[in-house]
Amino acid sequence: MKLTMSNEVDLGKESVKKLFWILALPAILSQVINALYNVVDRMYIGHIPEIGSSALTGVGVCFPIIMIISATAYLFGVGGAPRASIFMGKKDNKTAEKILGNCFISLVIVALIITIIVLIFNEPLLYLFGASENTIGYARSYICIYAIGTISVMVTLGLNAFISAQGFSKISMLTVLIGAVTNIVLDPIFIFVFNMGVNGAAWATIISQTISAIWAFQFLLSKKTVLRLRKDCMKIEKDILVPCIGLGVAPFIMQSTESVLVLCFNSSLLAYGGDLAVGAMTILSSVMQFAMLPLQGMTQGGQPIISYNYGAEKLDRVKSSFKLQLMACFIYALALWLLAMFVPSLFAMIFTSDPDLVEITSWALRIYLFAIPMMGIQVACQQTFIAFGNSKTSAFLAIFRKLIVLIPLIYILPMILTDKVFAVFLAEPIADTIASVTTATLFYISLKKMIRTKNQG
Repeated sequence: MKLTMSNEVDLGKESVKKLFWILALPAILSQVINALYNVVDRMYIGHIPEIGSSALTGVGVCFPIIMIISATAYLFGVGGAPRASIFMGKKDNKTAEKILGNCFISLVIVALIITIIVLIFNEPLLYLFGASENTIGYARSYICIYAIGTISVMVTLGLNAFISAQGFSKISMLTVLIGAVTNIVLDPIFIFVFNMGVNGAAWATIISQTISAIWAFQFLLSKKTVLRLRKDCMKIEKDILVPCIGLGVAPFIMQSTESVLVLCFNSSLLAYGGDLAVGAMTILSSVMQFAMLPLQGMTQGGQPIISYNYGAEKLDRVKSSFKLQLMACFIYALALWLLAMFVPSLFAMIFTSDPDLVEITSWALRIYLFAIPMMGIQVACQQTFIAFGNSKTSAFLAIFRKLIVLIPLIYILPMILTDKVFAVFLAEPIADTIASVTTATLFYISLKKMIRTKNQG
């Protein structure tokens, strides 16, 4: 089946290497640009005169709520898109369009529910995630405005996954590029020119996300797309939606558990190192978010190729796609590790000019990202489980790293080591190593089983 874009690509026949980069490069750029929504906000906020450090920490404690919103979008978008690709590989576009319609209407309904919850319960949630009396005002101002744009955020993320899954990588890139450029332009105007501070950053973000959502929605209504949003496909069907949710559980857990992690990190760091340590964690989580999104972009580029050829039973192309994806993820993660080890202060100074915050962030970053090359391997393997439609294994791996390994370590290591703050940050690389080895082992076993089954067939 051919997917029409500015240059036609054939997921079943074109060179795997050529396909991967055609799809992955725009997806990587899209993910990097998407990260700028929150990262740029924090960059500008951290440099507001006199209140920058406190305001940055306040916005940082909003991060878990923002992650839950993104995670819910992934539940339907990243859960539904691979299934749509698989059915396209089977030449069943009718079912693929039902998946698109069901996921879209679910995104809208859930977004409205989340908006109401955040507007009503924002203050207790923010205290839960590490706000203090010094930072709650900034946190509340930011998240109440951000909540108004929840539907735009979720529609953008959810629908863009379906655009990318069809092979329209350039359109997918433009979806986030349009919004991100708008955000970059509006942020300094609202924050500094109009003197709106944290409120200005939030308004810039939701205006930008709304523009992106309109772009994605209009494209999927047009005749340019292979799968179209159709009213008769938006009636929720259990047999259509439930498997998408099942497949989306893993990326949902990966994203939503970030909020639990931030709660655990912030509560421990607040106890052992105060607001300064929590501020450092805000910068570390921003760097990690920026680091992980290009990895997701690479796997987003590989997913349509793997899913389509898996559905078409072309195992050799599946293996070639995975090997290329694995190598790309590992090399990128290794390059990031080198930067973190040798020039960590560069990352810190992007977000703050406070010398004390720069100092603690610089040494903490070396610890926090020490095992990041292993994460390249883990992400490549785990996301391929999703491309196969293997929701159970992918969900287990998502739970294993964060809930079973990392969170206990956050509390156990400070009981063992003298330097409590160091111990909290050390939990991350230890968990990354354990989880990566486990994921790679399970993937190797699964791939061997798949090859054996095909040979027997």
